[in-house]
Amino acid sequence: MKNKLILLAIFLFVLQGNQLFAQGCDGGDEPTKENTEAKSETPSVKVFGFVQSTYDTRFLDQTENSFNFRRARVGVTGAVSDNVTYYVVLETGPMLSATGSAYLLDAFMTYHHNDMVKVSVGSFKQPFGLETNTACNNLMTIERSYVNDQLVSPQRDMGVMLLGSNDKFKYAVALINGSGLGIKDNNKKKDISGRISYKAFDFLTLGGSFRYGYPTNNDDDRTTYGLDAEANYNNFKVSGEYFYDKGAFSTIASSGCGAAPATLGPKRQGAYVMASYMTKWNLQPVVKYEFFDSCLDFKNNMTEVVTTGFNYNINKSTRVQVNYQYKTESIEIDNDALLIQFQVKF
Repeated sequence: MKNKLILLAIFLFVLQGNQLFAQGCDGGDEPTKENTEAKSETPSVKVFGFVQSTYDTRFLDQTENSFNFRRARVGVTGAVSDNVTYYVVLETGPMLSATGSAYLLDAFMTYHHNDMVKVSVGSFKQPFGLETNTACNNLMTIERSYVNDQLVSPQRDMGVMLLGSNDKFKYAVALINGSGLGIKDNNKKKDISGRISYKAFDFLTLGGSFRYGYPTNNDDDRTTYGLDAEANYNNFKVSGEYFYDKGAFSTIASSGCGAAPATLGPKRQGAYVMASYMTKWNLQPVVKYEFFDSCLDFKNNMTEVVTTGFNYNINKSTRVQVNYQYKTESIEIDNDALLIQFQVKF
């Protein structure tokens, strides 16, 4: 385990990007009077969205394969005045909700005092981690890392967020329910989640995240730490994160993204490192290594995943992704996967 952490630390240290705190799933520029078609006091409206259609093969005891929707989202964003914007997104994929109906994913309004002081209120992604706050339609691999899905969960919540940025520094801190997407708080205490990032060099950005809260009741708390780095040099990109999490957890927390919550031990940790290179043919090979230990107090709880594949950009709005996931566990099971995804943005 120490060797894994040392190797990941080396990758992270020699690592950029100026990753947005993507409160919503689109990840584009924030709407303002300057970058929309709003005239005078007329509110602006921009419709956007993306569709991700997949064909997945799961190599289980009995191999399963199926066409599916990973995501099918449509939203509107805009400015209602010089300093107030809004953002609303629906998840419409019929296979993605328990009832097969569309549901509200993100919905928040933002007051812009200046670049360093903004306040958002509503339902949004919590400000924790690099990969969580990378827009779903910009992910280098089809699925986020398993450790990210488990230890950042719930990725979405309701509350109020203070955020801001300049050329070097970005921050966001939120007071949230801690119960997940569309779920009322189940206790009297609120959770706090925050993230900062600093552009140390033109090619390197470093980040850190923190969360503290009460996911199940008023007595049992949870603390989560995260460190991340991203480096961009010409067409080569390397990124990685480390997570440490302890205390209570909720198995019913939902987020609109990621895997179903797993059963966790009192203390858990994990990390990933990922590298990609964009060729002149719009073909981008990707490799990703990750590990997740769901219980540090006992042995045989380790999961490791190596993802290899490529992204092919047909144009600025359309791409194809192919990933093969090779998975190993302390107690080996058959669960490798071949994932193919077709994406269109509008």
